[in-house]
Amino acid sequence: MKNKFLATTVLAALVFTGFSGATRAQSNSKQNSSVSTKNKIEFFPLEDVKPGMRATSRTVFVGTESEEFGVEILGVLPGFIGPKQPAIIGKLTGANVERTGVFAGMSGSPVFIDGKLVGAISFSFPFSKEPIAGITPIQSMIDIFEQAAPRSNSSANEPRSFTFTELASTDWKPNLPKTAISGAPFLANVSQGSPLLPLLGQQFAPIATPLVFSGISQETLNQFASQLAEHGVMPVAAAGGASEISPMKKADEKTLLPGSSVTVALARGDYSLAAAGTVTFRDGDKIYAFGHQFLNLGSANMPMGEGSVVAVVPNANNSFKLSVPGAMVGSLEQDRQTGIYGKLGNQPKMIPVELNVQTSRNRPQTYRYEVINDSFLTPLLLNITVYNAITATERGLGESTINVSGQISVKDAPMVNIERRISASNAPVMAAGSIAVPTAALLSSGFDNAEIKNIKINVTSVDGKKAASLERLAINRAEVRAGESFEAQAFVRSNAGKQFVQRVPLKIPADTAPGTYLVYVGDGASLQQVAPSRSFVPKTVNELVNTINLVKKADRLYVQITRVTNGAIIGTSEMPNLPPSVLATLNNDRSVGGVTPTILSPIFEQELAPAEFIVSGQQVLTVEVVR
Repeated sequence: MKNKFLATTVLAALVFTGFSGATRAQSNSKQNSSVSTKNKIEFFPLEDVKPGMRATSRTVFVGTESEEFGVEILGVLPGFIGPKQPAIIGKLTGANVERTGVFAGMSGSPVFIDGKLVGAISFSFPFSKEPIAGITPIQSMIDIFEQAAPRSNSSANEPRSFTFTELASTDWKPNLPKTAISGAPFLANVSQGSPLLPLLGQQFAPIATPLVFSGISQETLNQFASQLAEHGVMPVAAAGGASEISPMKKADEKTLLPGSSVTVALARGDYSLAAAGTVTFRDGDKIYAFGHQFLNLGSANMPMGEGSVVAVVPNANNSFKLSVPGAMVGSLEQDRQTGIYGKLGNQPKMIPVELNVQTSRNRPQTYRYEVINDSFLTPLLLNITVYNAITATERGLGESTINVSGQISVKDAPMVNIERRISASNAPVMAAGSIAVPTAALLSSGFDNAEIKNIKINVTSVDGKKAASLERLAINRAEVRAGESFEAQAFVRSNAGKQFVQRVPLKIPADTAPGTYLVYVGDGASLQQVAPSRSFVPKTVNELVNTINLVKKADRLYVQITRVTNGAIIGTSEMPNLPPSVLATLNNDRSVGGVTPTILSPIFEQELAPAEFIVSGQQVLTVEVVR
């Protein structure tokens, strides 16, 4: 029995002019989104697809109007996309596609047989001499989104554990979900070194998604492009045209028709990052496109908009569409294996960013943009844009010193305060990471209410390295009574060989018991490494934010006086000098976990004011407290 079903969509002014069986029909029915529906589009049953059939397809080659080209059906591959998910194989015909081949950006181009929609062009053969493409059946695209659970505010994620070293780091690594960009091979996958390795080109792969960067330099693309390319995204430096921060455009009967360009924005404003593809099917306010995953994020929340094409650039490796983002008309809601799904009229949640850069030549520059709210992508976007802002006005290589300060505003929680000073040959990378790390911690914390309202960043850069090392430590008294003061002297030497002394006044608390105590002086990173609390699981967003703000800074010295005694760390709270009975209770098998025993209990700690140089290193001495 033939599996036919009808679905309504908007095809005003009949986009399908030239398709056999298409007619200009009008209806007065209204969707909930106040978008009128014209024309009933019938789907062509997959079981009726036969080799040799002639089909047509549409995509935009230049401008905003879609153009028709031919498709010759070669056959159907069962289980190609996945279990019970076949794919149609076709050869594209026509002057345009013969010139470009299957190109990045045509993903989602609708394919019609006898005027009935059969699927979306979505796969290609890398390095193929002919424009042979894989077509995702339209029923597979629709079914996966009807089965997908709606996006919910109540996440099933549990709060995860953090380490102080992780929160203090400026070295952030992306953690994008892996996608099946290697494609579905006709040959079995082979191991490295196998004689079959040269044949790996004989496989279908999802058509790459061109991600147009506006305001991003080629140097920045070189730094970060591989992190996106390995997830099926083709970075393209735009010749112009950014996605502006503008109000949402109201959709009408001509918005995002099948065959038209659709863009998905990751960032808008002074920095613009937008992926381009083609609309497959519109059903009222529902948009189906691409025919394969974008980043395979599952539930998503990104601006979806119109787009125009500057040109399709023929390329021996992979031709691509150079597009310009247009007005936002809705949001991308789902990103799954057989396509993306969006809703017209839905407003996505974005994170506003203000980035102020003060150059070494005393020239201020302000960038305002917004990025998507996503635990995987938001930190990467901040990494890219902050790095680009620094290298666009300062040196990207060589010694430099960068001060980074700012705030991350979190809903119903304290501000996350950022204060970092980096002096190194890769200072721009570390400065960008100092913003990405706390952002990633918040968005991946597992708390539903960890909502970032906005981010404000201030960056000041100077040429040259201002670093020094802590060489030795001295104290003016070997014995001291409880309540008395004494002085430590930290001897520091700069990279240029200049030595200076930083005097540190210290005081033993009046209730300190007699005994031997350790006097520790070192940079924040070194002190963090020896801290007894290596990891913790925050109970609330407030606790996580407060802990981030308490993380010791690597650009200054700290002094700490500790004694050898029994204590414990419960969560992020340190409890020194505990009686044996309390320790026995905490260590009981029936006790709730989360207790870390300690042997060093601090009685005094002080953060020293930042010096001219960024001091690193650590030194330890002992002092005797007497009666």
